[in-house]
Amino acid sequence: MKTKYALLALSALAKCHGQGLTQIAEISARQRIPHKFLELILLDLKNLGFLVSKKGRGGGYALARSPAEISVGDIVRSLEGPVAVLPCAGPEPKACDECSDVQSCGLRMVMTRVSENMALVLDRTSLADMQEWEVQALTRRAQDSSYQI
Repeated sequence: MKTKYALLALSALAKCHGQGLTQIAEISARQRIPHKFLELILLDLKNLGFLVSKKGRGGGYALARSPAEISVGDIVRSLEGPVAVLPCAGPEPKACDECSDVQSCGLRMVMTRVSENMALVLDRTSLADMQEWEVQALTRRAQDSSYQI
């Protein structure tokens, strides 16, 4: 949930990038993230270099870089560590309890490919891409729901 909420919060901040600071209460309400949990997540994201902040009156958070410069893969790895579907499918394979030979395990080989492809998608997707996809989806939905007689 932490990474999901972090991505939602960063997405909200990407929408208003360049327009100043956004308060936690606004992000919490807009994205339906519990306020206290969001405070901790935003502090982590700030410490990881994704956000800048200002305390006090007129304070809040903003992206530290352009949304196009922040990849989803960087965010996920910063919060979760290596991207892998199973512990044996990561950069440093760890044998599962059921595994007798991690090097020749067919399941590990398949899941390693899945993990590698998932990492590629995450690394090639920026916060700006997420915003663009959202705009495109909303545009399609608006076009689909409009009709003429």
